[in-house]
Amino acid sequence: MEPSNTNKPKRAPGIRQKATAILQILEELYPETPIPLSHSDPYTLLIAVLLSAQCTDERVNKVTPHLFALADNPAEMYAQSVQDIQDIVRPCGLAPRKSQAIWELSGILLEKHRGEVPKSFDDLEALPGVGHKTASVVMSQAFGVPAFAVDTHIHRLAERWGLSDGKNVEKTEADLKKLFPKDKWNKLHLQIIFFGREFCPARGHKREECPICKLYGRKGV
Repeated sequence: MEPSNTNKPKRAPGIRQKATAILQILEELYPETPIPLSHSDPYTLLIAVLLSAQCTDERVNKVTPHLFALADNPAEMYAQSVQDIQDIVRPCGLAPRKSQAIWELSGILLEKHRGEVPKSFDDLEALPGVGHKTASVVMSQAFGVPAFAVDTHIHRLAERWGLSDGKNVEKTEADLKKLFPKDKWNKLHLQIIFFGREFCPARGHKREECPICKLYGRKGV
């Protein structure tokens, strides 16, 4: 008779098992994922995401109604002065750079894209002030194209949960895309952000109270 295995320590779940379990927790906690940035179309979403760099969504949502009352399309925005744009977006931080980018990209949309936000990563990332993360958000949330926008919060949680080694956001994006189904990426991006804000902050994190970290988090986090 073979010896009983009841006293053997349980093996830690493999990384794919862990990812599946984490996804299930996130689905239960956040079955609905409204986009946290107020917008009405791809252009206003693009501008809102650009403004959200190093700024909270809450603050952006307080600023954009004033900005979009001034101009909510490329033609009207390009007709404004950079200074007028800057005066409105100043609370979002980095105002000189962001206002210049908003004005310049509006002109490029008119000149090269007939006033429309392009449905292409390459074309979006060629716009002033638009990096890969911003392009990923626009592609996923405005056009429904599978993308996994990794910001500093998702990068931090992926490392904390042992889903990536935390070397850089590019590596984290690649690791998460391998672990999670493509049709889950767009929603999962927001689910992780919502979870981080509610349960898994960078400071004051309590592992024993975190629904994911207490089960699957790396030791010492």
